[in-house]
Amino acid sequence: MILPELSNEWKTGLSLAWSGYIAVLSIWIVMQKRAPVSTMSWILSLALLPFAGFVVYYFLGPQRLKKQRLKRLRSRASASSQADLARLRDAAQNAPPALQQMAKLGTATCGLPVSSALDVELLSGGARTFDAIFDAVLAAQDHIHLEYYIFEPDRIGTALRDLLIERAREGVTVRLLIDALGSKRIGRKFMAPMLEAGIKVALFHDTKIGRRLRPVTNYRTHRKIVVCDGRVGFTGGVNITDEEDKRTNPDAYHDVHLRIEGSAVRWLQTTFLEDWTYATGEDPRGMDDALNDMLPQLEAGHIPVQIVTSGPDSPMEAIHRMHVEAIHSATHRAWLTTPYFVPGEPALMALTSAALRGVDVRLLVPRRSDSAVVSAAARSYFDELIAAGVKVWEYKARMLHSKTLVVDDHCAMIGTANFDNRSFRLNFEVSAVVYGPELTRPLAAQFETDLHSSGAVRANRRQGFWRRLGDAIARLFSPLL
Repeated sequence: MILPELSNEWKTGLSLAWSGYIAVLSIWIVMQKRAPVSTMSWILSLALLPFAGFVVYYFLGPQRLKKQRLKRLRSRASASSQADLARLRDAAQNAPPALQQMAKLGTATCGLPVSSALDVELLSGGARTFDAIFDAVLAAQDHIHLEYYIFEPDRIGTALRDLLIERAREGVTVRLLIDALGSKRIGRKFMAPMLEAGIKVALFHDTKIGRRLRPVTNYRTHRKIVVCDGRVGFTGGVNITDEEDKRTNPDAYHDVHLRIEGSAVRWLQTTFLEDWTYATGEDPRGMDDALNDMLPQLEAGHIPVQIVTSGPDSPMEAIHRMHVEAIHSATHRAWLTTPYFVPGEPALMALTSAALRGVDVRLLVPRRSDSAVVSAAARSYFDELIAAGVKVWEYKARMLHSKTLVVDDHCAMIGTANFDNRSFRLNFEVSAVVYGPELTRPLAAQFETDLHSSGAVRANRRQGFWRRLGDAIARLFSPLL
């Protein structure tokens, strides 16, 4: 088929229309006042999509969300016992200055102070995590709160659903908040028995068009939170899916989770309740009568723990800042595990600077993740990391899904955030920062165990031209990933 040649008038008109489109789109993106690299990436990418770029940016482009902080709830949560406060003050006075600064940074960026825990337990693998969560759900007497990005209607999801139904029928209040996109396979048929039993179920950012003036499809709750009776809490990388359970799937993701017991759980509770009221629109004042049970006074613990949250409702990027600050504070080691490694300039500079000053910096990523583009972008950073002295390993056994950081012997982080732009800026995430050896020791041991199933990335490794080109192109779009 031979296309008719356009007249000069048509060519001029199309050129003017395309120029006007680029100008309007550029002004719209520039006015968001984002990082220059991200801004230019959006402009260049969408310039290649005449007019369709408006639709792409409308649905997927960055935007600021407003999510209410429940001041009264936070005030109640802050009412710790005097013994707890005194113990924390003593711990702060004896802590290294860098740790004191980290704690202050966490509080300033997300508003959550350092608290304490009676016990923290590292749970390696989905099977061990699910067993611990099921035990906590069985032991709950007043309420069970769950928030998940992925909740699948498979074997483990059905088993947990049925257990929640059983507990709800026994009089325990159950609230389940699931991400509408991540848990899209959950349908009415699966939820019906829960609703009949009195379980309160809510969707975070429903994907139906028309619910908001501008859709928020690109902004998900990536948090994994379980709170039972305000006393026991869980967070980490494990979703409710057979993909995380080796008993069902031999190729299940390799992941870790954290069980927390003590007053630090109140901040996981606060995070859940703020997300719940945001997603449901419920008046938080209606929960006042139940807050004494949701935020019980607990015995002071000996383990300082800080819950840190971040999301597109705040420009502070609290979890991002805490990672960078922790790496800068390292004196002898900084060991990072992440399934998706797409660092911004501050994070990349922190890792390479730590290695250059003699810190043992190690990075563990999966050889193959569930995103080929993200894996390619990650590989594009390996050469400069290795040149600076960072030791890079690729986990070969299965898909690695752990999200942890160990710094020296006094700081460990575990949570839901990947080491990438999406987690640091676009998703709602939560991390637990444990100050002291109670988590650094088991997490460091887990890291070294994982290295046995990993291969070191060499500086002089052979790479074909097309792979190197693909990695470079993926890196070009990394600000959008």
